[in-house]
Amino acid sequence: MVQQEKYMQRCIELALKGAGSVAPNPMVGSVLVHKDRIIGEGYHAVYGGPHAEVNCINSVSPDDKAFVKDATLYVSLEPCAHYGKTPPCADLIVKNQIKHVVIGSTDPFDSVNGKGIHILKEAGVKVETGILELECKRINASFFTFHQKKRPYIILKWAQTADAKIASASNERLFITNRMSNTMVHRWRSEVAAILVGTNTALKDNPILNNRFWNGKSPKRLVIDLSLRLPTHLHLFSDGQPTIVFNYTKSERIGAVQYEQVLSNQSVIAQVIEFCYLQNYHSILVEGGASILQSFINESLWDEARVLTNQSLSIRNGIDAPLLTQFKIESNKKLLDDEIVIYLNK
Repeated sequence: MVQQEKYMQRCIELALKGAGSVAPNPMVGSVLVHKDRIIGEGYHAVYGGPHAEVNCINSVSPDDKAFVKDATLYVSLEPCAHYGKTPPCADLIVKNQIKHVVIGSTDPFDSVNGKGIHILKEAGVKVETGILELECKRINASFFTFHQKKRPYIILKWAQTADAKIASASNERLFITNRMSNTMVHRWRSEVAAILVGTNTALKDNPILNNRFWNGKSPKRLVIDLSLRLPTHLHLFSDGQPTIVFNYTKSERIGAVQYEQVLSNQSVIAQVIEFCYLQNYHSILVEGGASILQSFINESLWDEARVLTNQSLSIRNGIDAPLLTQFKIESNKKLLDDEIVIYLNK
């Protein structure tokens, strides 16, 4: 079991190399082991490209090809069983006569869920599951949430001062976090499908909402502007990049801006989440302000909160940070004066 966990941990490390490049597919890593020696490694590197198992098997050197059929294949997620953008990985494993497969977690996607394991077992392959299962699920939390809860994975993010203020009391923009933390936030943006702000944040900060400080695809920009108060000179409307505006008035497209009408007698948050699910957005990063963040918390429509606190900055008068309830702390680290705490919704 210890050896199996060691190789599955390597699968997880490999899988994470695909962060920001494979969504809406999951991140998956795979290793091929022969007599306690890794002879092949691979991960899903880009959406639409070869899966982890394909890259793993293809990585085996000519000198080790003869060992493949007697090796054990480790993979962090159940091999796929359907034709999507690539052929089924379960069939590839059978074709290569691999007799032993160790899987971290089953795949919740309806076209796979158990079917990949069934193909392997029908071909006489010994299959073991549940090795570092929680860890394998955690790296693909958005994928599992999307398919099991039928909604996107929702990440709340805010920066606050040491005295828990998220913004100044005036219209002056308050810069709270340092450059290292800002770069990390842009990495987070590259790893989600959509990013959401409210009217006040758009007005006060005039954000661009891309990940210009990090490589990768920028998320879809979403803004809740129910009364259509935002002026068109803001970056969200004038830079030619797509923006979706949720409002009470109209549904139409004007240039790169798509207006989506929501109903006034239903939860706006729930309607935004439903829209994102139907658009196949697996994850949403909610960046504020305090009112909209608190709305997600009050409706218990959040999975993770990432809070950055500048421990050297206090302003006394300002807008209070949101108040989390029913949470557990997953991690805590420091970047210079900034403390970054990751909370999970219990």
